[in-house]
Amino acid sequence: MTHTYEVFLGCAIPNRFNNYESSMRAVADKLGIELLDFEGASCCGTVVLKSIDETSWLSMSGRNIALAEKRGHDVVTPCNGCFGSLKDTAHVLHDMEEEREKVNNILKEIGLEYTGTAKVRHFVEVLYDLREEIEKHIVHPLDGLRVAFHPGCHLLRPSNVAGFDDPELPRKVDELIELTGAKSVAWNLKLRCCGSPLLIASEDVATEILTEKMESAKEAQANCIVTNCPACHTQFDVQAYGLKNDEGESLELPALFITQILGAAMGLDEEALGFELNRVSLESLSDILGIQ
Repeated sequence: MTHTYEVFLGCAIPNRFNNYESSMRAVADKLGIELLDFEGASCCGTVVLKSIDETSWLSMSGRNIALAEKRGHDVVTPCNGCFGSLKDTAHVLHDMEEEREKVNNILKEIGLEYTGTAKVRHFVEVLYDLREEIEKHIVHPLDGLRVAFHPGCHLLRPSNVAGFDDPELPRKVDELIELTGAKSVAWNLKLRCCGSPLLIASEDVATEILTEKMESAKEAQANCIVTNCPACHTQFDVQAYGLKNDEGESLELPALFITQILGAAMGLDEEALGFELNRVSLESLSDILGIQ
Protein backbone atom coordinates (compact mmCIF):
# COMPACT_ATOMS: atom_id res chain seq x y z
CA MET A 1 0.00 0.00 0.00
CA THR A 2 1.40 3.41 -0.97
CA HIS A 3 1.05 6.36 1.38
CA THR A 4 1.29 9.68 -0.49
CA TYR A 5 2.21 13.04 1.04
CA GLU A 6 3.36 16.47 -0.01
CA VAL A 7 6.76 16.63 1.70
CA PHE A 8 7.53 20.00 3.23
CA LEU A 9 11.31 20.17 3.69
CA GLY A 10 11.53 23.72 4.97
CA CYS A 11 14.69 25.80 4.72
CA ALA A 12 17.34 24.18 6.91
CA ILE A 13 17.23 20.61 5.59
CA PRO A 14 17.95 21.27 1.88
CA ASN A 15 20.50 23.94 2.78
CA ARG A 16 22.37 22.30 5.65
CA PHE A 17 21.34 18.68 6.23
CA ASN A 18 21.20 16.73 2.99
CA ASN A 19 21.81 13.58 5.06
CA TYR A 20 18.42 14.03 6.74
CA GLU A 21 16.60 14.41 3.43
CA SER A 22 18.48 11.59 1.73
CA SER A 23 17.98 9.13 4.61
CA MET A 24 14.31 10.11 4.91
CA ARG A 25 13.71 9.46 1.22
CA ALA A 26 15.57 6.12 1.37
CA VAL A 27 13.51 4.94 4.35
CA ALA A 28 10.28 6.21 2.78
CA ASP A 29 10.99 4.39 -0.47
CA LYS A 30 11.62 1.13 1.41
CA LEU A 31 8.33 1.48 3.28
CA GLY A 32 6.20 2.48 0.28
CA ILE A 33 5.77 6.10 1.36
CA GLU A 34 5.47 8.37 -1.67
CA LEU A 35 6.94 11.79 -0.94
CA LEU A 36 5.86 14.31 -3.55
CA ASP A 37 8.07 17.36 -4.01
CA PHE A 38 6.00 20.25 -2.67
CA GLU A 39 5.83 22.45 -5.77
CA GLY A 40 5.26 26.12 -5.04
CA ALA A 41 5.92 25.82 -1.32
CA SER A 42 7.31 28.86 0.46
CA CYS A 43 8.80 29.30 3.93
CA CYS A 44 6.44 27.92 6.58
CA GLY A 45 6.14 31.40 8.05
CA THR A 46 8.19 30.26 11.09
CA VAL A 47 7.23 30.78 14.71
CA VAL A 48 9.54 33.82 14.73
CA LEU A 49 7.29 35.68 12.27
CA LYS A 50 4.30 34.80 14.44
CA SER A 51 5.61 37.10 17.17
CA ILE A 52 6.06 39.98 14.69
CA ASP A 53 2.94 39.81 12.49
CA GLU A 54 0.47 37.04 13.15
CA THR A 55 -1.63 37.65 10.04
CA SER A 56 1.41 37.40 7.77
CA TRP A 57 2.44 34.19 9.56
CA LEU A 58 -1.01 32.65 9.20
CA SER A 59 -1.21 33.65 5.55
CA MET A 60 2.23 32.27 4.62
CA SER A 61 1.68 29.03 6.47
CA GLY A 62 -1.97 28.74 5.44
CA ARG A 63 -1.00 29.19 1.80
CA ASN A 64 1.22 26.11 1.98
CA ILE A 65 -1.53 24.01 3.53
CA ALA A 66 -4.04 25.30 0.97
CA LEU A 67 -1.73 24.21 -1.86
CA ALA A 68 -1.69 20.66 -0.48
CA GLU A 69 -5.47 20.73 -0.05
CA LYS A 70 -5.89 21.79 -3.67
CA ARG A 71 -3.89 18.72 -4.73
CA GLY A 72 -5.76 16.40 -2.35
CA HIS A 73 -2.82 15.41 -0.15
CA ASP A 74 -1.81 15.65 3.50
CA VAL A 75 1.41 17.43 4.43
CA VAL A 76 4.37 15.66 6.03
CA THR A 77 7.50 17.39 7.27
CA PRO A 78 10.71 16.11 8.88
CA CYS A 79 11.36 19.55 10.43
CA ASN A 80 10.14 20.35 13.94
CA GLY A 81 10.02 24.09 13.29
CA CYS A 82 7.94 23.67 10.14
CA PHE A 83 5.74 21.15 11.90
CA GLY A 84 5.14 23.57 14.76
CA SER A 85 4.34 26.46 12.44
CA LEU A 86 2.08 24.53 10.05
CA LYS A 87 0.33 22.59 12.79
CA ASP A 88 -0.26 25.71 14.87
CA THR A 89 -1.63 27.52 11.81
CA ALA A 90 -4.04 24.66 11.11
CA HIS A 91 -5.14 24.78 14.75
CA VAL A 92 -5.80 28.55 14.69
CA LEU A 93 -7.58 28.53 11.33
CA HIS A 94 -9.73 25.58 12.34
CA ASP A 95 -10.85 27.09 15.65
CA MET A 96 -10.98 30.83 14.89
CA GLU A 97 -13.48 31.74 12.18
CA GLU A 98 -12.47 35.41 12.13
CA GLU A 99 -8.81 34.56 11.47
CA ARG A 100 -9.81 31.98 8.83
CA GLU A 101 -11.91 34.53 6.95
CA LYS A 102 -9.11 37.10 7.13
CA VAL A 103 -6.57 34.62 5.73
CA ASN A 104 -8.92 33.33 3.04
CA ASN A 105 -9.56 36.87 1.84
CA ILE A 106 -5.81 37.17 1.30
CA LEU A 107 -5.49 33.72 -0.30
CA LYS A 108 -8.43 34.41 -2.62
CA GLU A 109 -6.22 36.87 -4.51
CA ILE A 110 -3.99 33.96 -5.62
CA GLY A 111 -6.79 31.48 -6.23
CA LEU A 112 -6.45 29.51 -2.99
CA GLU A 113 -8.63 28.77 0.02
CA TYR A 114 -7.84 27.13 3.33
CA THR A 115 -10.51 24.51 4.08
CA GLY A 116 -8.89 22.37 6.76
CA THR A 117 -9.03 19.13 4.76
CA ALA A 118 -5.27 18.48 4.72
CA LYS A 119 -3.62 17.09 7.84
CA VAL A 120 -0.17 18.25 8.94
CA ARG A 121 2.03 15.40 10.19
CA HIS A 122 5.61 15.03 11.33
CA PHE A 123 7.51 12.28 9.54
CA VAL A 124 8.02 10.38 12.81
CA GLU A 125 4.23 10.13 13.18
CA VAL A 126 4.01 8.51 9.75
CA LEU A 127 6.84 6.14 10.67
CA TYR A 128 5.15 5.16 13.93
CA ASP A 129 1.99 4.19 12.06
CA LEU A 130 4.17 1.85 9.94
CA ARG A 131 6.14 0.32 12.82
CA GLU A 132 5.00 -3.22 12.03
CA GLU A 133 6.23 -2.77 8.45
CA ILE A 134 9.51 -1.32 9.72
CA GLU A 135 10.03 -4.33 11.97
CA LYS A 136 9.75 -6.65 8.95
CA HIS A 137 12.61 -4.79 7.25
CA ILE A 138 15.14 -4.90 10.12
CA VAL A 139 18.08 -6.92 8.79
CA HIS A 140 20.97 -5.35 10.71
CA PRO A 141 20.05 -5.02 14.41
CA LEU A 142 21.91 -2.17 16.10
CA ASP A 143 22.89 -4.12 19.20
CA GLY A 144 25.04 -2.02 21.53
CA LEU A 145 23.68 1.35 20.39
CA ARG A 146 22.66 3.39 23.44
CA VAL A 147 20.61 6.32 22.21
CA ALA A 148 19.88 9.58 24.01
CA PHE A 149 16.83 10.60 22.00
CA HIS A 150 16.12 14.33 21.88
CA PRO A 151 12.60 15.08 20.56
CA GLY A 152 12.91 18.87 20.42
CA CYS A 153 10.39 21.47 21.54
CA HIS A 154 8.16 22.10 18.52
CA LEU A 155 7.32 18.42 18.15
CA LEU A 156 5.61 18.55 21.52
CA ARG A 157 4.59 22.02 22.52
CA PRO A 158 1.98 23.35 22.93
CA SER A 159 0.42 19.95 23.51
CA ASN A 160 -3.11 21.15 22.71
CA VAL A 161 -1.86 22.04 19.21
CA ALA A 162 0.46 19.10 18.61
CA GLY A 163 -2.38 16.81 19.65
CA PHE A 164 -0.69 14.74 22.36
CA ASP A 165 0.70 15.10 25.87
CA ASP A 166 4.43 15.72 26.22
CA PRO A 167 5.46 12.16 27.18
CA GLU A 168 3.47 10.42 24.45
CA LEU A 169 5.28 11.13 21.18
CA PRO A 170 8.80 10.75 22.63
CA ARG A 171 7.68 7.34 23.88
CA LYS A 172 6.49 6.45 20.39
CA VAL A 173 9.82 7.50 18.87
CA ASP A 174 11.57 5.52 21.60
CA GLU A 175 9.62 2.50 20.31
CA LEU A 176 10.80 3.19 16.76
CA ILE A 177 14.39 3.45 17.96
CA GLU A 178 14.16 0.18 19.85
CA LEU A 179 12.75 -1.62 16.80
CA THR A 180 16.31 -1.34 15.47
CA GLY A 181 17.76 -3.28 18.41
CA ALA A 182 19.15 -0.11 19.98
CA LYS A 183 18.38 0.98 23.55
CA SER A 184 16.73 4.37 24.06
CA VAL A 185 18.13 5.39 27.43
CA ALA A 186 16.37 7.46 30.07
CA TRP A 187 18.15 10.75 30.64
CA ASN A 188 17.22 13.62 32.93
CA LEU A 189 17.31 16.46 30.40
CA LYS A 190 15.59 14.63 27.54
CA LEU A 191 12.71 17.10 27.22
CA ARG A 192 14.72 20.26 27.88
CA CYS A 193 15.34 22.65 24.97
CA CYS A 194 18.67 22.11 23.22
CA GLY A 195 19.38 25.85 23.16
CA SER A 196 19.38 26.23 19.38
CA PRO A 197 16.90 29.16 19.25
CA LEU A 198 19.31 31.18 21.41
CA LEU A 199 22.24 30.90 18.99
CA ILE A 200 21.16 34.15 17.33
CA ALA A 201 20.87 36.07 20.61
CA SER A 202 23.60 34.54 22.77
CA GLU A 203 25.87 31.72 21.63
CA ASP A 204 27.32 31.55 25.16
CA VAL A 205 23.92 30.78 26.71
CA ALA A 206 23.09 28.32 23.92
CA THR A 207 26.40 26.55 24.53
CA GLU A 208 25.76 26.41 28.28
CA ILE A 209 22.40 24.74 27.68
CA LEU A 210 23.98 22.32 25.20
CA THR A 211 26.77 21.49 27.66
CA GLU A 212 24.23 20.52 30.31
CA LYS A 213 22.36 18.37 27.78
CA MET A 214 25.53 16.57 26.70
CA GLU A 215 26.60 15.96 30.31
CA SER A 216 23.17 14.47 31.01
CA ALA A 217 23.40 12.16 27.98
CA LYS A 218 26.89 11.05 29.02
CA GLU A 219 25.73 10.38 32.58
CA ALA A 220 23.08 8.06 31.12
CA GLN A 221 25.89 6.21 29.29
CA ALA A 222 24.50 7.02 25.87
CA ASN A 223 26.93 6.49 22.99
CA CYS A 224 25.02 8.73 20.57
CA ILE A 225 22.35 11.41 20.28
CA VAL A 226 19.38 10.91 17.95
CA THR A 227 17.24 13.79 16.75
CA ASN A 228 14.32 14.44 14.39
CA CYS A 229 14.89 18.17 14.06
CA PRO A 230 17.43 20.06 11.92
CA ALA A 231 17.69 23.00 14.34
CA CYS A 232 18.40 20.66 17.25
CA HIS A 233 20.86 18.75 15.09
CA THR A 234 22.74 22.02 14.60
CA GLN A 235 23.46 21.97 18.31
CA PHE A 236 24.38 18.30 18.64
CA ASP A 237 26.37 17.83 15.42
CA VAL A 238 27.77 21.33 14.77
CA GLN A 239 27.97 23.30 18.01
CA ALA A 240 28.96 20.18 19.97
CA TYR A 241 31.92 19.59 17.64
CA GLY A 242 34.98 19.94 19.89
CA LEU A 243 32.84 20.78 22.95
CA LYS A 244 34.53 20.11 26.32
CA ASN A 245 33.53 20.43 29.96
CA ASP A 246 35.32 22.54 32.57
CA GLU A 247 37.82 19.73 33.15
CA GLY A 248 38.74 19.66 29.48
CA GLU A 249 36.99 16.33 28.81
CA SER A 250 35.26 15.90 25.47
CA LEU A 251 31.47 16.12 25.49
CA GLU A 252 31.10 15.04 21.86
CA LEU A 253 28.77 12.19 21.01
CA PRO A 254 27.92 11.05 17.49
CA ALA A 255 24.68 12.75 16.46
CA LEU A 256 22.33 10.93 14.09
CA PHE A 257 18.94 11.56 12.59
CA ILE A 258 16.19 9.04 13.40
CA THR A 259 16.02 8.17 9.70
CA GLN A 260 19.74 7.33 9.64
CA ILE A 261 19.52 4.71 12.38
CA LEU A 262 16.32 3.25 10.96
CA GLY A 263 17.98 3.07 7.55
CA ALA A 264 21.10 1.42 8.97
CA ALA A 265 19.01 -1.24 10.71
CA MET A 266 17.09 -1.79 7.47
CA GLY A 267 20.35 -2.38 5.61
CA LEU A 268 19.96 0.61 3.32
CA ASP A 269 22.78 2.01 1.23
CA GLU A 270 25.38 3.82 3.33
CA GLU A 271 25.72 6.66 0.83
CA ALA A 272 21.96 7.22 0.77
CA LEU A 273 21.99 7.51 4.56
CA GLY A 274 24.57 10.29 4.29
CA PHE A 275 26.86 9.22 7.11
CA GLU A 276 29.79 11.03 5.50
CA LEU A 277 27.97 14.33 6.07
CA ASN A 278 27.77 13.94 9.86
CA ARG A 279 30.24 16.34 11.49
CA VAL A 280 31.00 14.55 14.77
CA SER A 281 32.91 11.36 13.97
CA LEU A 282 30.88 8.15 13.75
CA GLU A 283 34.00 5.98 14.01
CA SER A 284 33.07 4.71 17.48
CA LEU A 285 29.80 3.39 16.03
CA SER A 286 31.07 2.11 12.68
CA ASP A 287 30.78 -1.59 13.60
CA ILE A 288 27.29 -1.14 15.09
CA LEU A 289 26.02 0.87 12.13
CA GLY A 290 27.76 -1.29 9.54
CA ILE A 291 29.75 1.63 8.14
CA GLN A 292 32.57 0.51 5.83
